[in-house]
Amino acid sequence: MIRVLVVDDQQLVRMGLRMLFEEAEDIEILGEADNGAEAVRLAERLTPDVVLMDLRMPGMDGITATRRILAARPAARVVALTTFDDDDHLYPVLGAGACGFLVKDTPPAELLNAVRRAADGEAPFSRDTLDRIVAQAVHTRTASDTGPDIPAPAITPREREVLGLLGVGLSNKEIADRLHLGVTTVKTHVASLMTKTGRDNRIRLAVLAVRAGITPD
Repeated sequence: MIRVLVVDDQQLVRMGLRMLFEEAEDIEILGEADNGAEAVRLAERLTPDVVLMDLRMPGMDGITATRRILAARPAARVVALTTFDDDDHLYPVLGAGACGFLVKDTPPAELLNAVRRAADGEAPFSRDTLDRIVAQAVHTRTASDTGPDIPAPAITPREREVLGLLGVGLSNKEIADRLHLGVTTVKTHVASLMTKTGRDNRIRLAVLAVRAGITPD
């Protein structure tokens, strides 16, 4: 069971999310908060697996709340769920430690899948958002991503395939289906890629795949 804390200052949004998650047998709503300070208190008391975090709220905003929740419980997974799909909100909340970023018009099935992906250690982003992050990272070529792009021959042919699919934002399940592998096998390949390349998250692996030109058409 994936335990979720919903944080949003709009009651209708919280009600809608509760109704959606009540239809899912593997997701449980532990609680709701309508501001960042309450979210921090509830996260400490309820220890959710995933926090769906609005960003603009009265009092403490979602970015500050995200930073405080993760400082106390680094294992928690915070996914920003916001109306504002712009860089002024995206990069600050990622810098605070959020693992994903979704807009509120995300289709219900995709939102459920995003919660599951976050709980499973993945980074759920809308496709447009992921494209923007990768493009920005490729353009800036940050110091943390310098060095040899792909340490051949350390990367196996199968890992190269997995890396290419990470570059187009596929989930572990989608990669497994595409390559006819088990999800556990894909997780093993992703972990191996992180170790071999020195990239510590899926976004950096996606950037690597794009730079190397190995993403599928």
